[in-house]
Amino acid sequence: MPASTTTAPVVLTAKALLLDMDGTIVNSDAVVERCWREWAVSHGLDPHEALKVVHGRQGYATMAILLPERPMELNYAENTVMLARETADTDGVVPVGGAAEFMAAIDSLPHALVTSADAALAAARMTAAALPMPRIQVTAESVSASKPDPEGFLKGAAELGVDPADCVVFEDSGAGIAAGLAAGMRVIGIGPRAAAHGPTAHVADLTSVHVDTTPDGAIHLTLTPPTA
Repeated sequence: MPASTTTAPVVLTAKALLLDMDGTIVNSDAVVERCWREWAVSHGLDPHEALKVVHGRQGYATMAILLPERPMELNYAENTVMLARETADTDGVVPVGGAAEFMAAIDSLPHALVTSADAALAAARMTAAALPMPRIQVTAESVSASKPDPEGFLKGAAELGVDPADCVVFEDSGAGIAAGLAAGMRVIGIGPRAAAHGPTAHVADLTSVHVDTTPDGAIHLTLTPPTA
């Protein structure tokens, strides 16, 4: 039965957690949509169609999909401008439901942030959402390839010293879910975007995730999936 229609709790055990940021612990959709709608219109693109590929990827990778004939150098240059704009705009940035409690629950457990944002954008959004920044962060500067490439998640696991198979990823986007699965990890899909992309399990938000530890120190996750 698909994860999105399962009503019984799902239990996963892990040694480390890898967290995407946007759409997973921070709701930044308002900013993302403002910035990318304007960018799409300025390039003669349908903003509705553009927003279908924005989430989860680094900006230059989104631009390469939407403008496939354009030199990549221009994508990198415009991505720098886009990152600066998004970093300066935190209006409407809020925590995903249950994020504060979830971050408090995993504070002493092995975890890392794995985001397509650069370090400055990640800091701005985590601060705006009043969430603690994980000690280990894999940001755009840390990788050579954007999600859906698994590089970021594999690097996060390596920095935590945990085998990929013992990690659980939290993600909201198709690109991010694909990256986590390609890394050989189980993936908990967060929110409405996640359900269609085949995560290991799916929840509406982080209020549906209960965290505790087993006697041997493993992380024990009990999930209450959406009813539909």
